[in-house]
Amino acid sequence: MKKIWIGITIVVLVALAILLFITQTKKEPQEIKIGAILPLTGDAALYGESIKKGIDLGVMQINEAGGIQGKKISILYEDSRALPADGVSAIRKLIDIHKVPVIIGDAVSSVTLAIAPIAEKNKVVLFSPLSSAPAITNAGDFIFRNVPSDLFQGKVAAYFSVKDQAWHSLAILYINNDYGVGLRDTFSNVVEALGGKIVASEAYEQGSADFRTQLSKIKEANPQAVFVVGYREAAQILIQAKEIGLKAKILGTGLFEDPGIIKVTKDAAEEVFYTIPQYTSDSPEPKVREFVKAFKEKHGSEPDIIAAYGYESMNVLHYALAKSKLTSDSIKEELYKIKDFEGVTGKISFDENGDIIQPMGVKIIKEGKPIWYKKEVSLE
Repeated sequence: MKKIWIGITIVVLVALAILLFITQTKKEPQEIKIGAILPLTGDAALYGESIKKGIDLGVMQINEAGGIQGKKISILYEDSRALPADGVSAIRKLIDIHKVPVIIGDAVSSVTLAIAPIAEKNKVVLFSPLSSAPAITNAGDFIFRNVPSDLFQGKVAAYFSVKDQAWHSLAILYINNDYGVGLRDTFSNVVEALGGKIVASEAYEQGSADFRTQLSKIKEANPQAVFVVGYREAAQILIQAKEIGLKAKILGTGLFEDPGIIKVTKDAAEEVFYTIPQYTSDSPEPKVREFVKAFKEKHGSEPDIIAAYGYESMNVLHYALAKSKLTSDSIKEELYKIKDFEGVTGKISFDENGDIIQPMGVKIIKEGKPIWYKKEVSLE
């Protein structure tokens, strides 16, 4: 009888062990799902698509190398159309339905600011590859970005203008959203602190195509240079500035690196300056050369700075995920630990607010091609 009970006990224990193994196997995800909210259609679709190409290349390379902790990466894309309301719907879907621990997005600051409180409340890491509005700095403990804040970009543009170029009379033409207003305020404040003067400040709405009214007012103010802040509409701004005979120098942001702008504007973009991180697709750095080669093989074109940001986002997250417990809290902690990560856009570190720490320089368009004018702008 005793032997029978021992036999039954062994059978029950084995059955429980098998049941526990099966249960744990079912619970253990076989892939790591990452959300991505980007403007894949609408006014900023070209930026969203470029970022997506960079992310997709990064994911392909990670999965081909065995994934992260033995699991493959899967990206769940949602289209924000560069609209805050659409971004909010997207993040609720990714968090409530798909339960993702981390989300890449958005490219547009106004969308990122709309979805950041939801990510923070749910303790989900939000990693923006392109949003630069100053307000993102204080958006929460789970919010990170892979592009310098406008507070830094605006400061670089102001120092370059006043200190490097001796432009003391300046105008601003900016898109009327969080991104544009943030850069306007920072640039204006630093210019005036350095002894310069803002003689005109004109806004335009997202989606605008005619900028002649604003440009005419700027021309009347007769500045030495105009700081232009916007997206792909910068092409029409440059064309129309030339049409009305605006003689002031033009200084833009890194979005002027877009090859489409130079292609459309042709000679209207000649000798236009723009601030930009130290990435360039023709860099001799081995890491950059490998990225450019792989990008061309996958997508059939050369990567611009936007694609590089997308690729960088995936690689930074790869680094953090590999060291984490694959939970939002542990991913967040690993991101904060990153110091001098060697990426394709340069060395990357994050401060206590999740803002990237990275130097910036200035390029100039000469004979239809962007070249370095100053590799690093001094802020002294």
